[in-house]
Amino acid sequence: MRLVIERGELLRALGHVTSVVERRTTIPILSNVLIRASGQTLELKATDLEREVTEEVKAEVGAAGAVTVPAHILHDIVRKLPEGSQVDIRRDAEKERLTLAAGQARFALQTLGPEDFPDLAAGELGHSFAVLAKDLKRLIDKTRFAISTEETRYYLNGIFLHIADAGNGPTLRAVATDGHRLAQAELTRPAGAEGMPGVIIPRKTVHELQRLIEDSAETVSVAVSPAKVRFEIGSVTLTSKLIDGTFPDYGRVIPQNNDKELRVENAAFISAVDRVSTIASERGRAVKLNLAKDKLVLSVNNPEGGSATEELAVTYSASPLEIGFNAKYLLDIAGQLEGDEARFLLADPGSPTMIRDAEDEAALYVLMPMRV
Repeated sequence: MRLVIERGELLRALGHVTSVVERRTTIPILSNVLIRASGQTLELKATDLEREVTEEVKAEVGAAGAVTVPAHILHDIVRKLPEGSQVDIRRDAEKERLTLAAGQARFALQTLGPEDFPDLAAGELGHSFAVLAKDLKRLIDKTRFAISTEETRYYLNGIFLHIADAGNGPTLRAVATDGHRLAQAELTRPAGAEGMPGVIIPRKTVHELQRLIEDSAETVSVAVSPAKVRFEIGSVTLTSKLIDGTFPDYGRVIPQNNDKELRVENAAFISAVDRVSTIASERGRAVKLNLAKDKLVLSVNNPEGGSATEELAVTYSASPLEIGFNAKYLLDIAGQLEGDEARFLLADPGSPTMIRDAEDEAALYVLMPMRV
């Protein structure tokens, strides 16, 4: 195998694929990246057996071939090469070495054969559809903060992506919950998504996908089966296993009859919660909302650290109410709202509260109260 590639192109592709490679693994080949050259294309592939990322880049291929080399070492080498340099890559089959040359720098890396490299992408995925990267990013950004990190309830360790029948027609809906808060976002069902199975996309895959589409203006091709999901973003393909479990019936925790409505300017609310929660204990993080007509008083009382209160002018006409929430959870949800105004739909101190964005009807949040 022999090829020449521009350093920046190689570095960008390695940055995409090596992010799934674990720093420590008991299976040596999983520390490696598969390099395959053919035609005028270099394909890079890496996996941790749960996720697989591949990318194709243009290269001047002198001789086709494939090999695997340590992923993070290769990435570090290419990162430290001079900008704009041409990287000459050759495989010495006799010495089982891959040599890299750029300018006066020379490197030789140990290799493992490509025949044992796992292939996660094999097999047909029955349902496929296309969605704009910005729309997919919105679904992720609006929900991923609520993914549970509690390993015992593994079926909550991801985003539940499924087809739902909303009041204005079928949607592609993303839901995440950790039992304390729930986040839901949706968009009009893309063509081809009808009939797709509901799938739970693991937290690490969600993080990887969010990174890959961060600044993308591309259309993302999505393919789904009951066991796997695949995202194609330009020249990058991310394939992942799904969480094998049943997501709970989240509809049961979304309140339907909360009749007390609070409207508050969101930026002022965020600042006030942030200020008073400075006093809160790290363990409790509880903040109390005391509601009366057109007035909200936020308060924190920490026997070890002191107390704090702040009053906000709001729109509220229902009966007075005192309710407590985890300050961090409140700030997480308020930080997702895009409009100037937040809408809280409340019932009583012990029931879940629904939070809506006044400017985005396609997203909703549910927050369980705390005893304060």
